[in-house]
Amino acid sequence: MKIDPERDIVIERTLKAPPNLVWRCWTEPELFCQWYLPRPWFVAEAVLDLRPGGRFFMAASGPEGPTVSNEGSFLEVVPERKLVFTDLFGEDYAPLETPGADFGPNFTAILTFAPEGTGTRHVCIARHRTAGEAKANREMGFDEGWKVTAGQLDELAGTL
Repeated sequence: MKIDPERDIVIERTLKAPPNLVWRCWTEPELFCQWYLPRPWFVAEAVLDLRPGGRFFMAASGPEGPTVSNEGSFLEVVPERKLVFTDLFGEDYAPLETPGADFGPNFTAILTFAPEGTGTRHVCIARHRTAGEAKANREMGFDEGWKVTAGQLDELAGTL
């Protein structure tokens, strides 16, 4: 895959847990809710319908802020290897009237899980429609937020 450094944000990390456990943390709602957002934010509700066109939904809450939600759909699901989702379309690829309005600029996430020793080489790519949207997400702390959550993911996966 060709990466566009202006529009794509790439986070790579080697996690201690094997791909099957990292996959579970991404795909089981009760686990996903435990790590996905940088603390003290948390996912209060998640719907993860793991099929192309399946619903991706989460409601996020913070210590003082209101609950905000993010609606999307899965585009590709390769168990324990690859997960692709977007907040540009809803379930069954229905265009969203106001995609991701509460969460900032929209993107398509491409996640890969590759065995590396006893752990997982985990790559997260956020592909934005424009360089301006990627820049806005970077300015909102997207890169750092995903790095923090990768640490939380690694911690949780290590307990399974």
